[in-house]
Amino acid sequence: MDFISTTFYFIVAIFILVTVHELGHFLTAKLFGMRVDKFYIGFDFFNLRLWKKKIGDTEYGIGVFPLGGYVKIAGMVDESLDTEFQQKAPESWEFRAKPVWQRLVVLAGGVSMNMVLAAAILIGMASVYGESRTSVANPAYVEEGSVYASMGMQTGDRFVAVNGKPVEYWEEVLSPENFAGRTLTYTILRDDGRRTLRAPADILTRINETQALGIRPLMPPVIDQVLANQPADRAGLKPGALITAINEKQVYDWSEVVEIISMNPGKTISVAWKYLAPPPDGTVDVRKIREFGTLTVSDMVPASTGKIGIGLKQTLVIDRRHLNPVDATFYGLDQTWNLTVTTVQGFGKILTGQEDFRKSLGGPIKIARIANQSAEQGLSSFLYFLALLSISLAFINILPIPALDGGQFVLNAIEGIIGREIPFQVKMRIQQVGMALLLTLFLFFIFNDIINP
Repeated sequence: MDFISTTFYFIVAIFILVTVHELGHFLTAKLFGMRVDKFYIGFDFFNLRLWKKKIGDTEYGIGVFPLGGYVKIAGMVDESLDTEFQQKAPESWEFRAKPVWQRLVVLAGGVSMNMVLAAAILIGMASVYGESRTSVANPAYVEEGSVYASMGMQTGDRFVAVNGKPVEYWEEVLSPENFAGRTLTYTILRDDGRRTLRAPADILTRINETQALGIRPLMPPVIDQVLANQPADRAGLKPGALITAINEKQVYDWSEVVEIISMNPGKTISVAWKYLAPPPDGTVDVRKIREFGTLTVSDMVPASTGKIGIGLKQTLVIDRRHLNPVDATFYGLDQTWNLTVTTVQGFGKILTGQEDFRKSLGGPIKIARIANQSAEQGLSSFLYFLALLSISLAFINILPIPALDGGQFVLNAIEGIIGREIPFQVKMRIQQVGMALLLTLFLFFIFNDIINP
């Protein structure tokens, strides 16, 4: 089932991103009167396709190989390596017959549409979900073995500043642009005072290795409800109680409670909990419960499902703000800009050797895994992943590498500068080299995904 869902979400992500990218080339080509021979989502190598239909001059189709797509514009040296048109004089509807500036617009159309898609997603999310900010008054939960644990950070620490700049919210602490910077330091508050922790230079590589940050706001295991006639109810646990230990092991986060209980179905466990009558307004002060609450230790036997019949009480301090259309637009555009800068800086760290190339970049297998993981976390997480991937796709495509949009852009720009066409055979050889390079990189990334899951 995991393979099916992973494949499904990968195809959905690629279908959306490729369709939007190729639509950018298609619409701009049509705008300037160029003939588009093919519009394919997925590659139809060896004429293998799931569907095709010709409308006007264009054949629309879905190829069997869901690893990309292409738009074949008449009179253009592209992935098809078609050379037939070179035997004839340029026609008015061909790519090569158009002014250089129009060709450059068409070549930039795909990248532009990817950026538009990312902005549209982030603006849409801001409109629907608004802006949520989690106060740094909420202490941190640090997973064992995470990059933050290796830095010396502990569960219960509170963030004060990032790179010397005071922060109020977790969103500022975990902003992607922080990880792409040259240096990253955190000022934290612990019981014994303030400390400064320095992140490793290859923090992105380490995060990619574990596929998780390994840090988040602490969710204290305060009980919201106790289901009747369930193990917790029979043992006397009360709503508002704070679980402090299970089987004499201290617990600080709700996830620790769930993990231990779920691993002991049908076995007797010892649960230590503290209870303090809540104030009239019903607010929960975890520190007061720990300090003044009455300690009780109860034995209970989790059901065969690994549950004892309790629910979590939300104690995180979160500021939620609904955004009007104007504010949502500016907020979404600001996020788009920040993600773009982060993407460029991240690639810069990889190219300069600060991050491990093999572990920082992923191919189709890794993208599929992340797509599935983000989908499992909810629609907003999957949409955010799509926006980030769309920006990454735009950046990669604009690189001046033969066979990519950026490589074609450079060749056509050179033709505009020198005032004549580059010899056809030269352009064909460049395209062939580019295709070979991309195929080699593609195979490398697949192999890399396998050995670095």
